Amino acid sequence: MRKKTMWRLLATLFAITLAASACGGSDSSSDDSTASDAGTAEETEVTLAASGGSLLETIIDRGTLNCGVSGSAVAFSELQADGSMAGFDADYCRVVAAAILGDANKVNFVSLTAAERFTAVQTGDVDLLMRNTTWTQSRDSSVGMDFGPTTYYDGQQLMGRASDGFSGSSQVSDVGGSVICTSAGTTTEKNIADAASEAGVSIELQTFEDFDTVTNNFISGACDIITTDGSGLVGRKAKQQPDGENWVIFPATPISKEPLGPTYGQNDSAFADAVNWAVYATIIADEKGVNSSNVDDMLANGDTETIRLLGGEGELQTEMGLSSDAFYQVIKQVGNYDEIYSRSLNPVGLSREGSANAAWTDGGLVYAPPAR
Repeated sequence: MRKKTMWRLLATLFAITLAASACGGSDSSSDDSTASDAGTAEETEVTLAASGGSLLETIIDRGTLNCGVSGSAVAFSELQADGSMAGFDADYCRVVAAAILGDANKVNFVSLTAAERFTAVQTGDVDLLMRNTTWTQSRDSSVGMDFGPTTYYDGQQLMGRASDGFSGSSQVSDVGGSVICTSAGTTTEKNIADAASEAGVSIELQTFEDFDTVTNNFISGACDIITTDGSGLVGRKAKQQPDGENWVIFPATPISKEPLGPTYGQNDSAFADAVNWAVYATIIADEKGVNSSNVDDMLANGDTETIRLLGGEGELQTEMGLSSDAFYQVIKQVGNYDEIYSRSLNPVGLSREGSANAAWTDGGLVYAPPAR
């Protein structure tokens, strides 16, 4: 304990020295700001290095995972009347909680708009996002996020009314003159603007804070077309299409790639490893036929990799700062990838079969590195 305290004191003194020398060597106010920011960044790095600090340790000490979700994404994260959170993304928050804390229920769900989500990570209001967030180059660099394994491969599509002449074979070139609505602060804004420009058509693009408002405007007739990830449109059609109307989703081939998965702050490998391998554990379990019902038997009688993954001989979880049975708890309490997928997404018509979300052995993209 003394040693740790001494390191913290040395780190603080070193940081103060850095900050003082940076400010003292500058003449302009803009340079002062830059120097101060640099000093703060170095202070953080030194403190982390001295204390061995990681978000993983913070979460374990806190006893709760703060997980950012949409709260209104049909089948992915929906706030229920009893205050619980349901859906595919919500269950992956539980996966991470089960791995880190041994209890899938130790999650504090935080509903965030698209515009709020990255700030919430940067300020520490949430530990990670499971909020249908697309992995892009700018978000992975200048925005300051890191991304875990893709849990759902999606793509942007449009939805209009059959009564307006749209069908599943419609293309972006057919939407000229339409009022198209989507959520503010998302990749969908730029995607649809680019697609319309490339198709040589003029559109009126309107954006709203959340997709509930977008859909309500579509229902009222204020929007001719709405656009977001295809999975989101399927969910809205399943749950909100009025009687007597036929909403159609197009084009058949999405206009973008939208890999969705866990998102968290940069440069914390211990936490990233815990999140990533918790996700991979659900995928490997699915490949191996391990599920929440047979996990106990598979721990005793599975193959070498399965036994290792579930905390038996040769387990690697303790080297990651987790309990040896971390991934056993994930499968026992939440399930494997197919269980999680089928529970929330099959009911709204999102099947894995024939999609990118099928296992790699079935022609899909869902794949995990080996647990060894």
